[in-house]
Amino acid sequence: MIKKLGFIGCGMLGGSIARLAVASGLDVVLSNSRGPGTLAGLVADLGDRARAATVAQAAQAADIVVLSTPMRAYSTLPATALAGKTVLDTTNYYPDLDGRIAELDNGLTTSGLVQQHLADSFVVKGCNNIVFHHLGALARPAGAADRSALPIAGDHPAAKAAVTDLLDLLGYDTVDIGTLADSWRSERDTPVYGTPYMPEIPTGLSDMETGEWIITSPAVPVPAQRVAALVRSAVRDDTNVYG
Repeated sequence: MIKKLGFIGCGMLGGSIARLAVASGLDVVLSNSRGPGTLAGLVADLGDRARAATVAQAAQAADIVVLSTPMRAYSTLPATALAGKTVLDTTNYYPDLDGRIAELDNGLTTSGLVQQHLADSFVVKGCNNIVFHHLGALARPAGAADRSALPIAGDHPAAKAAVTDLLDLLGYDTVDIGTLADSWRSERDTPVYGTPYMPEIPTGLSDMETGEWIITSPAVPVPAQRVAALVRSAVRDDTNVYG
């Protein structure tokens, strides 16, 4: 039974997951690269179920660890502290922000690279394909008619089952899209990435205006059947994987 989540990275997405976790009755242990003292505001906002810790302490304390850092930081993750842990990997690769990462440019998936670094952990891809405020807004109780689904991928059935249970508790159905080698189907620029959970983006906006619109747009429920269809429709151009 899941009782405590650890967080490595507590930005917008990590914070949204932490809020859903606390609302669901879970304890959360928060960490980031800048140290526990920088998380005092978020801890105060989340209340008595939250505390801040070092990255290693958050990893060791949790039943499941949520990874929500820039992709470029993957090699700094504490492999020893995360050994034996299920890791929910929410990362995405943005070369403009992360710099070029040769393994990803050559076709390895983001979670596949995280799994290589965390060889003794059980990595599951999930929660990477939805904007943080949509994640908070679309959570629904099990059985709700307008409940949304999120895709997950992983190489370890027990870990995927644990993440499925976690997301169910947080308010989401899941669609198992296969192994970590298949997880590209939910990475950026695929049909299931971001846009299904929002209205159609208005035309004529600049890049800055589009970004501002996305982070304030209303949330649109996406049921499991629709998620599965979008995942199946994904096509990968291995000659230009990440542009």
